Amino acid sequence: MKMPSRTNFLSVLLLFGNSSFLMAQSATLTKVAAAPGVVKSLNLTTTQPGRITAYEETPITSKLGGYVESVAVDIGSKVTKGQVLIKLAVPEMKDELAQREALLAQAHAELKQANSSMLAAEAGITAAEAGIQEAIAGRGRASATLEQIKSESGRIQQLAKTGSVTSKLADETTSQLKASEASITEVEAKVKSAEANKAQCQAIIGKVQADILAAESRVRVAEANVAHSKTMLGYLEIKSPFEGVVTTRNVDTGHFVQAAGTAGVPLLTVARTDLMRVRVDIPEMEASYIDADEKSGDEATISIQSLSRAPVKTKCLRCAWSLDPNNRSMRTEMDLPNPDKLLRPGMYASITILLDKRMDVLVLPITAINKKDGASYCCVVNDGKISHRPIELGLKVGPEVEIKSGLSASDVVVTIRGESLVDGQEVSVIAAKQ
Repeated sequence: MKMPSRTNFLSVLLLFGNSSFLMAQSATLTKVAAAPGVVKSLNLTTTQPGRITAYEETPITSKLGGYVESVAVDIGSKVTKGQVLIKLAVPEMKDELAQREALLAQAHAELKQANSSMLAAEAGITAAEAGIQEAIAGRGRASATLEQIKSESGRIQQLAKTGSVTSKLADETTSQLKASEASITEVEAKVKSAEANKAQCQAIIGKVQADILAAESRVRVAEANVAHSKTMLGYLEIKSPFEGVVTTRNVDTGHFVQAAGTAGVPLLTVARTDLMRVRVDIPEMEASYIDADEKSGDEATISIQSLSRAPVKTKCLRCAWSLDPNNRSMRTEMDLPNPDKLLRPGMYASITILLDKRMDVLVLPITAINKKDGASYCCVVNDGKISHRPIELGLKVGPEVEIKSGLSASDVVVTIRGESLVDGQEVSVIAAKQ
C-alpha cells in the first residue's frame, strides 16, 4: 500500500482543523426565527349576541275608568293606525255632555238678549239726541219770539206814555212778554231733560256692553266645557297608535278598567312590524370604536340562526354613548326592514361589526413586539447581527399588529422570543413560519 506524502498529510490535517473550527463557531450562534413584515389589510371586528325587538311597542291603557263595552282584536290581530281596539261605556259622561250643551245654549240666549238690549239702548241714544235737537230748535224759536215781543212791548209802552195807544194794549203786551220769557224757561228745561235722557242712555249702553262681554265669556266657557266633554268621550274609543300586531291581551268585555297610571297591566300591547330594531351590547374594550350614524356608521352583518337566510348587511345607527355600569357595555342599535314579517320580537341574532380597518399596512405578529421602559421595539437582523429598532404600533387584530413607523417591509424581524436578544448579538437565522 502506498503511503501519502508528508505534504498531502499536512493538507488533510489543515482542512480537518478548519472544518472543526467552523462547526464549533456555528454551534455557538443563537438560532432565531425571523422573517420580514407583511403588507396587508387589517379589519378589526367584534361578534356579539344580539336580540331583535319591535321598532315600536306600545302598552295600551285607558285614559278613563269605565266598563269595557267591546274588544275588537285578539293576540296576533293585525291592526292599522287609528283602528278602534276597545270601546268603553261611561253613561254619566254622555249626561254631562248634554248638560253642558244646554248651558251653552243658555249662554248663547243670554248673549242674544244682551245684544238686543244694546240695540234698544242705541235707539234710545238716537231718540235722546233727536229730542235735544228739537229742544234746541224750540229754544231758538222762543228766543226769536221773545226778542220780537220785547221790541214790540217797548214800542207800545212808549206809545202808551204819549197816549197814542190805550193802557190796556200796553198791559196785554207786557203779559205777552212775560209769557214769552216763561216759554224760554220751559224750553231750556226741555233741553236739559233731553240731555239728561241721553246721558242715561249712554250709561245704559255701558252696562249693556259689560253684559255683552260677560255673556260672550260665558259662551266661551260653555263651549270649552262642551269641547272638553267631547274630547273625554273620544277616549271611550281606544285606538291603535300605529300599524302593527297585537302581542298581548289582558281585557275582556264587561271588565271594569282603571284610568291610566293606576293599573299595573296594560289592556293590550301593539308592536310595530314593518321595521325592527336589532340591539347589541358592545364590551367596554371595543365601545370606543363604535361609530353610529345613518351615513357613516360602522358596517354590521346580522345573522339570524332561526331563519335560513343569508346574513344581512346594515349599519350601526344609534348607540347609548355611555356604558351600562352593571355590565360595562354600551347599547348599540341598528334597523332591519321586515317586509315579509319573518322577523319577530325576541329572536336571537349574531352581529358582527367592523370596528376599524387599515388598508395596505405593514403587519407583524404580536410575538415579534417587545417592550422596554414602556416603549415598543422589535429585533431586526442585519448582516447576522441583532439591532433593536424602536417602533410605533397601530391597530391590533388578533395575533397581528400594525406597524405605523420605525420599520420597512424589507427588514427581517425576529418573530419570537426577541426580548432575550441584546443589541449587536450575532445570530443564526432560520425561516419563520408565515
